[in-house]
Amino acid sequence: MLIKSILIGLFLFLIPIGERIWPSVSSSLILSGHQHSAAAIRRLGRNLGLFLLTSLTSLLIVVPVTSFGVGHAVGLRPEFWQGGLGLVLDVLVLDCWIYWWHRANHEIPFLWRFHRVHHLDEVLDSSSALRFHFGEVALSAIARLPIVVMFSVPLANVAIFEGLILCSAIFHHSTLYLPKGFEAILARVVVTPSIHWVHHHRERHDTNSNYGTIFSFWDPVFRSRSATRRWRQMPIGIEGDGPDQRLPALLSAPFRLQPRRNWRHSRSDGS
Repeated sequence: MLIKSILIGLFLFLIPIGERIWPSVSSSLILSGHQHSAAAIRRLGRNLGLFLLTSLTSLLIVVPVTSFGVGHAVGLRPEFWQGGLGLVLDVLVLDCWIYWWHRANHEIPFLWRFHRVHHLDEVLDSSSALRFHFGEVALSAIARLPIVVMFSVPLANVAIFEGLILCSAIFHHSTLYLPKGFEAILARVVVTPSIHWVHHHRERHDTNSNYGTIFSFWDPVFRSRSATRRWRQMPIGIEGDGPDQRLPALLSAPFRLQPRRNWRHSRSDGS
């Protein structure tokens, strides 16, 4: 847990600094002027406010639920699935699970109500990785329970995986500049900013693609990789939806009546 905390702390400290010093994509809010500064501060306050609530949810719900799953494991773990190899296999299985969970959050209307809060952010940077509704975090822990029980995943391995998830999210939501050749090599294995930014593109066919979190190969394998390439002024948000909201509205958004939209199959070109 100490190593996990140090690693996350380093990412929370270094990535935000790096993306300001070496940005690859211009942000309309990272500009000089009092109005832009005020908007950036309000946005950061929303994201940090959501993060504090999800952290509390993790302590009150995620940890107890995961501990329950570990305590009720069915013992299907093979002999070879131990030690360092066991950790690698656990991370692969859990990351494959989170790929399908992320995809379900886009395809199932009830789940989209919670995940939509993350996509309402109209600017992306490392703080976007902290912006999730506490309901989505709680549902995610419950949905992960069968995997923990079936594969007898140790609590320490789940904690390591969660640390990797947060570090990966901070990285691929950021505006950190990476040399094109280096990022191309990295993107063959892990999700990079150029891949995940397309997922936040304000075009439904792109938003409903690129679901990977740690490893980038799930999308090509399951045929959900978008052919779109990120550009510097790519519009971020949700096509056909309103602007970002204040924190109280974001918290209540999943529970309010929303207009019907054929989110999964609608495309901006009308096809």
